[in-house]
Amino acid sequence: LKTSLVVFADHFAMLLFFCVLSLTSVVGQVSYSIPEEMAKGSLIGNIAQDLGLDSKRLASGKARIFIGDSAEYIELNRERGVLLVKEKIDREMLCGQTTPCALHFQVILENPMEFYTAVVEISDINDNSPIFEKSDMKFKISESAVIGSKFLLERAIDPDVGMNSLQSYFLTKTENFVLKLKDQPDGERIVEMILQKPLDREKQEEMILVLTAVDGGEPKLSGTAQIHVTVLDVNDNAPVFTKTVYKASIPENAVKGTIITKVSASDADKGSNSNIMYSISNTVANVRDIFEINELNGDLILKSSIDYEKARLYELDVQVSDQGGLSDACKVIVEVTDENDNPPSINIMSKSNTLSENMKPGTVVTMLNIQDPDSDENGKVLCILKENLPFTIKSSTNNFFTVVTDSDLDRERASEYNITVTCSDEGVPSLSSSVILTLQISDVNDNAPVFERTSYEAYIVENNTPGLSIFTVKATDTDWNQNARVSYLLEDFSINGVPVSSYVSVSADSGVLHAVRSFDYEQIKDFQFSVKAQDGGSPPLSSNVTVKIMIQDQNDNPPQVLYPVQTGGSLVAEMVVNIPHMLISFTSEPRTAIVVIIVDIASWPHVEYSVLFPPCIDKFFCFVLFFCNSHVVCRTTDSRKSDCKFGRAGSQNVLIMDPSSTGTMQRIQSEKSILDEPDSPLEVSYKFRFSFLSYFASK
Repeated sequence: LKTSLVVFADHFAMLLFFCVLSLTSVVGQVSYSIPEEMAKGSLIGNIAQDLGLDSKRLASGKARIFIGDSAEYIELNRERGVLLVKEKIDREMLCGQTTPCALHFQVILENPMEFYTAVVEISDINDNSPIFEKSDMKFKISESAVIGSKFLLERAIDPDVGMNSLQSYFLTKTENFVLKLKDQPDGERIVEMILQKPLDREKQEEMILVLTAVDGGEPKLSGTAQIHVTVLDVNDNAPVFTKTVYKASIPENAVKGTIITKVSASDADKGSNSNIMYSISNTVANVRDIFEINELNGDLILKSSIDYEKARLYELDVQVSDQGGLSDACKVIVEVTDENDNPPSINIMSKSNTLSENMKPGTVVTMLNIQDPDSDENGKVLCILKENLPFTIKSSTNNFFTVVTDSDLDRERASEYNITVTCSDEGVPSLSSSVILTLQISDVNDNAPVFERTSYEAYIVENNTPGLSIFTVKATDTDWNQNARVSYLLEDFSINGVPVSSYVSVSADSGVLHAVRSFDYEQIKDFQFSVKAQDGGSPPLSSNVTVKIMIQDQNDNPPQVLYPVQTGGSLVAEMVVNIPHMLISFTSEPRTAIVVIIVDIASWPHVEYSVLFPPCIDKFFCFVLFFCNSHVVCRTTDSRKSDCKFGRAGSQNVLIMDPSSTGTMQRIQSEKSILDEPDSPLEVSYKFRFSFLSYFASK
């Protein structure tokens, strides 16, 4: 009797060979063999030694094993480099009748990623005795039963395999019956009790026989069942099935109560001896839980749900018996057809949570194992990524996929990615599963600081206080953390032979520029230098910007009389004999200067005194008070004593005294002044304003 069990090998291939970027290819396979029922913690083998790995490599590589559904049976001890039994293994529960029974798993290491395949074969021990589900079998046999009549007996079940499995049967010694074992094409044996001597109800109406099943283990184990035979009167025709084998198929999503197939038998007897009943004679409990048969019409009915992924084929022994105890048997083979009822299962075998932005395309981010227990097209899986991401997914072999970088990364463009992996099968309709992988992009120093402006100009009023804040330069860096931390410093530069650091300083953290000294507009009007912005990366990146500082003038100098020269702090008077012109010039923000001019009128032959001054006055003094900005320009007709100090840019005040004019003084406002005349003693003319003028004269 054979029933289909979960085939573990369907979930994992025996050998996994794949080679993906940034992964080491499989270098070999190690195999171990252990008996079932070993105690928890028992040593399986030194896998580090067998793979040629240093035990320290197991720790540094975060070595782990991937076993899939059987993960609870084996564990890896990284420190010792050995495989241990994690939980006691029952071979029969794990593999049923499938041989060999093996656990296939992978050993995975990181930094760099490595991949090895290992197999642990679970060998059988004789830990199960043959058992009969029915400990009592009852037969009603007519005394007219002919020699050679066959009576199908319940088979014993022994979950062990090989020599430990069921090997033979023995029947209590009796003259009437012998045992016959009939081999089936599937390797199973049918146990039949053959009538070798006619029964005589008058001699023995009932008999009890013992059927013993024995396995081939060491020591041998056995199980027994009783056969209760009741001898009846005359029923000389046994029922006969129309077929010896019936085949049927049913989809795994069939509902309970579905009629799978119909078996049929007939009995040549008449009357009550022709009444027949059908029954399932399998002694495997799970078959009885899944199927039932209508004992009157032979309909085979689905009793509970079935799953293609758990069992793809069922074999049932169906018996038909008449009321006289005569019977026949047939086999029903039920094939379960697959439905696309399982979405792909995504197992993350290894992944990177952080990736540097300078990683080259093709760098492995995550390794996935995809399982779909459905068959054919229903189990073929294709995985894709969401579009517009710098990643792609590649298939290796045996349902392994790797997510790799597809283009250059830029943390400044995207510092984090949520990568959605969607795996879909090719069933109709298609089923899919998704997983989201979160990946942080770490920064590298690939961006130099950038100033807010291409150049800077700033103004500062002269006579400033040293340490005064002038203004701030600002640069930003799109990198992150230390790579984006900007420091400011002055580039080495000299101004008039003096280091720029003697003029200004810059705060390394804030970029604030400070005046180191007090500036004098009359000494320096402007200067420029370079400021460097440098980030904290390794190596650091930097950029420069030109800064121009312009000094603004203050009215910090009074007008200066250049001629006549004053000495000793006293006023100096000079006799002017013949002055065709006299000019005094000042600039404007107001200050004062005083000059005393003594004029000898008698020396002017063509001047009408009565016009310029009162009669009889041949000498006069003029006292002139000017409010002016900055500088004074004075000239006389005496070239020996003429002196000139030209004012700087800005409005100026000019006072002109001309002996040929009809007034006492003349105000010139035209840009073209007496300086434009050929004989003028001055080279430049200026407009002028004055606030107050007084004069006095005497002979």
